[in-house]
Amino acid sequence: MDTMTNELAGGASARLAAHAAGLRFEHLPATTVHAFKRALLDHVTCVLAGSAMPVSRALLSYFEETDAARAAGVAGTGARLSAPNAALVNGANTHGLDFDDGHTNGSAHPSGVVFPAVLAAAEQYNATPREVVAAVVAGYDVMARLASAAHPVTARRGFHNIALLRVFGAAAAASNLLGLDSARVNHALGLAGSFAGGIRQYLDDGAEVKRIHPGKAARDGLACAEFARRGVTGPGKVIEGRYGFADAFTGGEMKWARLFEGLGRRFEIENVYFKPYPCCRHYHSAIDGIRTLRKAHHIDHGDVTSLRVGLYGVGVRGHDHKHFENLLDAQMSAPVGAALAMVEGDVAAHMFLPASLARPAVRRLIDAADTYLDGECERIYPGRRSGAVEIGLADGRRLSTRVLDPLGEGENPMSDADLERKLTANCELLVGRAACRSLIDAVWGFDGSEGIATLLGLLHRRAEGAFA
Repeated sequence: MDTMTNELAGGASARLAAHAAGLRFEHLPATTVHAFKRALLDHVTCVLAGSAMPVSRALLSYFEETDAARAAGVAGTGARLSAPNAALVNGANTHGLDFDDGHTNGSAHPSGVVFPAVLAAAEQYNATPREVVAAVVAGYDVMARLASAAHPVTARRGFHNIALLRVFGAAAAASNLLGLDSARVNHALGLAGSFAGGIRQYLDDGAEVKRIHPGKAARDGLACAEFARRGVTGPGKVIEGRYGFADAFTGGEMKWARLFEGLGRRFEIENVYFKPYPCCRHYHSAIDGIRTLRKAHHIDHGDVTSLRVGLYGVGVRGHDHKHFENLLDAQMSAPVGAALAMVEGDVAAHMFLPASLARPAVRRLIDAADTYLDGECERIYPGRRSGAVEIGLADGRRLSTRVLDPLGEGENPMSDADLERKLTANCELLVGRAACRSLIDAVWGFDGSEGIATLLGLLHRRAEGAFA
């Protein structure tokens, strides 16, 4: 490392630990608290909707057979497990439909890691709402900063950022909730370094292990905080040390300045995006572009002869396939998402079911779609997750557009009302409209004295409905 890099990297682990240990609700501006509530509302949607997915049910079945603890609840089931195991299942729930929030610069999803770890620990230890808010903000800060400093190098090396980086955020968040001092938080981060891992090979065959990655990180981060609380030590320079995270996972290509930019003044939870479509975020801009052209030009999908989807490199790699033997295969495919957007004018969870994808109109457009590396998209990534679209029509016309920010992030955010609609649209079949309204009200009132009990009481109730 050169002199400037050495100065930026020096003491990185201890500095992040001190930040996570010292963050309190009183330090947070009103905008950050509101950003927390928006993230919590989206988390409630995703963890509840995902509880109906087969992977989540399989995990819960195992833990119900082997875990006799009753410390923390599992969303939508009425089941109770130990806090670490509840965090694992709720983390898998949150990522079950690829619908959870994300951080553009870090290309990862914080919600399914931080919230399950913090809420499970909060339930076990009777934490206050304000303690939960501070812990979640600290966790988002640590994980988003580390991910932004390491991405896209880590993704290009084949690592899945959720599993690789988010365990540090869960450890920081749980440590804050447990009231650990900066030395013990540093040990928790040091321990997390040995739990970090997770590869993207699932992209080749749609393996369901991807759903487990955030749950694994939530469970492991919570365990690291508990171990550090009990005096177990981790390396004090886990990030910057000669065998540390930066060397092992980025080959020394860390963006050290990004790690500390605005630390303590700007909170990363205000920079997350929310997903309107239950599929890989890398091609959401293309979906937005197709929907815009379809509506503006009154396109009938039967007249479409070609669909060209331009993305940045990370978006193309692993997302240009046209096969879909399972749900994840379909959700990770840009041609599938493009075809659904063209046929339906929208993309929703039920559209990825086998019967929907087998329709001749959808299958034809999947085959007609091509995904390519767009130079401009690559140039501005990861700062902006853009996409370019060209639609070829039977009359010879070619309609094109470029979308800089997909709906939900950057200059194109989802409103509070949009997030409320997302919850109702995806959870009403499970819990009913009245319960959806109660959940929404509980989130907006979370920092009140009864915030945790009210929300968790509603969230952990057994869902009687089912998805169509």
